[in-house]
Amino acid sequence: MSEQDNNKNHSLVSPKRLVLIAVFVAIIAVFFTSDVGQYLSYEGLANNEAAMKQAVADAPVLTALIFVGIYITVVTFSLPGALWLSLAGGLMFGTSQGGMLILVGATIGASLLFLVARYLLGDTLQARAGPSLEKFEKNFNRDAVSYLLVLRLLPIFPFFVVNLGAALVGVRFPIFVVTTFFGIIPGTFVFASVGNGVSVLLQQGQQPDVSVITKPEIMLPLVGLALLSLLPVVWRRFGPSVETKNDNA
Repeated sequence: MSEQDNNKNHSLVSPKRLVLIAVFVAIIAVFFTSDVGQYLSYEGLANNEAAMKQAVADAPVLTALIFVGIYITVVTFSLPGALWLSLAGGLMFGTSQGGMLILVGATIGASLLFLVARYLLGDTLQARAGPSLEKFEKNFNRDAVSYLLVLRLLPIFPFFVVNLGAALVGVRFPIFVVTTFFGIIPGTFVFASVGNGVSVLLQQGQQPDVSVITKPEIMLPLVGLALLSLLPVVWRRFGPSVETKNDNA
C-alpha cells in the first residue's frame, strides 16, 4: 500500500470523525433508553395536549424556538417520531404557523444530516466509486433539481434515506436545501392541518388518520407536481438536440 493510500485511510478515520460518530451514537442511544420517545406518539399527544397548548399561550416565541430545535434534532439524527412531532406542531400552533415551523425545522435538520453524511462518508464513497457509480452520479446531478423535487413531493423513500442518498451522490448543497424546502411544503402543511384537528379527535377518542397523504385528493396533485418537475429531464432526453437544431438551420 502506498504512502498516499495510507494517508487517505488515516483521514477517513480521523479523530474528529470518530468524535462526531460517537456523538451521533450517544444521542441515538439516549433517545432509545430514555422516556423521550413516549411523547412522540398518539398517547403523547393525548396526555400532553393541555400542557403543550398552555406552553404556547404562556411563551409563544420561546415555545416555537424549542419546538423547532426539537424538530431539527429529530431529523438530524433520524430519530423516530417526526410524524407525531409534525402533528404536535399543528396541534400547538395551528396549520399555518405550525406548518412553517415544521418546514424550517425539517429543512435545517435535513441539511445538517446532509453535511454530516458528506463529511463522514463522502470521501469513502468517492475512494471506492467505480465507473458505474460515477456515471450514475453524473446523470443524477445533471438533473438533481428535478429528481430531488420528485423524491420530496412523493413519499417514495423515507425522508432520511433521501437526505443520506443526496449527500453520497454529490448533490450540491444549495440545490439540496432549495429542493428540500420547496419539495416538502405540500406534505408539511397536510400533516400540520391534520394536527390542527387532533383536539376534536382526542375528545372523541379517535386517532388521527396519518394515511391522509395517500388519499387521491392529496396524492394526485402531488403526482402532477412531480411530473411537472420531471419535464426538464424528459425534454433533455427526448427533445431536439443541439446538433439537430444546427442541422436544420
